[in-house]
Amino acid sequence: MKPRPFKQVDVFTATPYFGNPLAVVLDGGGLDDAEMQRFAQWTNLSETTFLLPPTQPTADYRVRIFTPGGELPFAGHPTIGSCHAWLQAGGKPKAAGRIVQQCAAGLVPLRHEGERLAFSAPPLKRSAPSPTLLAKVAGALGLKAQQVVAAQVLDNGPVWFGLLLSDADTVLRLVPDHRMLKELGVKAGVAGMPVAEGSSMLIGRSNREARAFGGKATATATEEDDGPKIDLEVRAFAAPIGVEEDPVTGSLNASLAEWLIADGHMPERYLAAQGQCLGRAGRVHIERDGDGQVWVGGDAVTCVDGQVTL
Repeated sequence: MKPRPFKQVDVFTATPYFGNPLAVVLDGGGLDDAEMQRFAQWTNLSETTFLLPPTQPTADYRVRIFTPGGELPFAGHPTIGSCHAWLQAGGKPKAAGRIVQQCAAGLVPLRHEGERLAFSAPPLKRSAPSPTLLAKVAGALGLKAQQVVAAQVLDNGPVWFGLLLSDADTVLRLVPDHRMLKELGVKAGVAGMPVAEGSSMLIGRSNREARAFGGKATATATEEDDGPKIDLEVRAFAAPIGVEEDPVTGSLNASLAEWLIADGHMPERYLAAQGQCLGRAGRVHIERDGDGQVWVGGDAVTCVDGQVTL
């Protein structure tokens, strides 16, 4: 064991303790899989990452991503959080204004959006779920058939069972049967749009650090302030990997965006909220550019900076 530089970063927020925390070991050299997994279990966060020198010439750094239950090929909040930590620790991109992360899923480009980072959503594979599985997942979530507008199995590295529900309030009221979701082996990502008359109520309940895409962070926002319009409310249930509900989920928001924009459910630019039911106020900024590439943006802030013995 030896001391290693370490940061704990809050992601998809500019206000500490309102996003999704990430543990980042900035020097993962010499650690084997079991040691990385043991530390990820010990932190008990949804993800812990280990930074390593890249093995591909165009990459700036390599990352391995662990949940308490296993390793992931790609995940969104660890991508933004790890990049934030790497830059803050003095990392210098090979190309100005562009960072390239190497992970098990391949190379992931990132760009700066003011003070915010955004990653290029990985290619998405999606398919319609079987009616039998859809009925079981809906049952585990406590949903009736008429509350489900659309459903897809989404795979951009992590696999999510995506459901678009009739409205945001239905999303926020869900009380899933996590044991059943674990038995089904399903990570469920649910989303719903605020109805017009309820939008201001939703914003008022969860806008501590809401900001428009590309805008300046406003850490002084309060629940009474009027923030930008929330276009989509999202929740992520991941009992099969040991996380009953994830506060803010980049991979899910990326796959939802590619699906929902392509099928005409959402515009090419929107703001998603996640974490309200856990006392968080995550904000995920989605934009599809002129080339059709979806970018997933979020702020990050360092809450713990020091070293860990591993």
